[in-house]
Amino acid sequence: MAMSYNSKDEVDGGPPCAPGGAAKNRRPDNTAFKQQRLPAWQPILTAGTVLPTFFIIGLIFIPIGIGIFVTSNNIREIEIDYTGIDPSSPCNKCLSRNVTPCICTINFTLEQSFEGNVFMYYGLSNFYQNHRRYVKSRDDSQLNGDPTALLNPSKECEPYRRNEDKPIAPCGAIANSMFNDTLELFLVVNGSFSTAIPLKKKGIAWWTDKNVKFRNPPGEGPLQERFKDTTKPVNWVKPVYLLDSDQDNNGFINEDFIVWMRTAALPTFRKLYRIIERKSDLHPTLPAGDYFLNIQYNYPVHSFDGRKRMILSTISWMGGKNPFLGIAYITTGSISFLLGVVLLVINHKYRNSSNTADITI
Repeated sequence: MAMSYNSKDEVDGGPPCAPGGAAKNRRPDNTAFKQQRLPAWQPILTAGTVLPTFFIIGLIFIPIGIGIFVTSNNIREIEIDYTGIDPSSPCNKCLSRNVTPCICTINFTLEQSFEGNVFMYYGLSNFYQNHRRYVKSRDDSQLNGDPTALLNPSKECEPYRRNEDKPIAPCGAIANSMFNDTLELFLVVNGSFSTAIPLKKKGIAWWTDKNVKFRNPPGEGPLQERFKDTTKPVNWVKPVYLLDSDQDNNGFINEDFIVWMRTAALPTFRKLYRIIERKSDLHPTLPAGDYFLNIQYNYPVHSFDGRKRMILSTISWMGGKNPFLGIAYITTGSISFLLGVVLLVINHKYRNSSNTADITI
């Protein structure tokens, strides 16, 4: 016998179930939430509510932007490009030499004194640390001191995973391309004598990186014993356990290495190299005068049209020199204030026209 069903069955979700079964119903429950009957608030945008908002945003953002912009401009900063592209540059000789290290010296002058702690950075341009394969080319378990990962690195490190049938420590393209120029700063005194500026190499890495993410392999013996049966990265001159004579800054916990392993998001970037601490409140950290930068030129950038530079900078409560945030606040506040004025004029004009029309009618 043929079965039939009415249109109500279709609305409810199809034909009824077999005899004896529970009827299916896809209709939502008759509740305020499922039937969308919950109370709601919908703002009514009128001139009395919108115009004050524009003016308030403008009056708040513009002073904040001016304050941030002035603070950024008060930060002292100087950049020294030592790539050597210019034939007159003292480092030009290092581009054609195949023998490393190449030593070059660049003279410069500070027109104004640098107060407080001064931070020395190295900067690279046209270096894409954000490439997907480059970013993945590391083994975090190995960098955390896992003995198993030390001798059997992740396949993500290929082709810098093994060399001469030994595991590479640290493995991967990031570690293999570590920056290795040496920078020294000197102050010229009385035109003939020079004094070295002390550069602090500790405290340049993030605390979480230094104390949590990076660990040397466990063990009681010398660091060299803990890295036995491994080999150095292909482009390194010395193994990881000889990065520093200070054992608290050696191996995987070397701060220069840790800073390099935190990849940059943009192809032009800077990384903290050293800190020049203020010794006395009576004297500036770097007085105005003549200086020279001694460079042990090791890191090749000419092959990919890269540039290298050294940056000296002070900081403020908002960090390093960056006028963008102040400009963004000033621009946003100015646009908001200008829109408020325009809308106020339009509202005043058409409101009066409307009132006049009502009176005439």
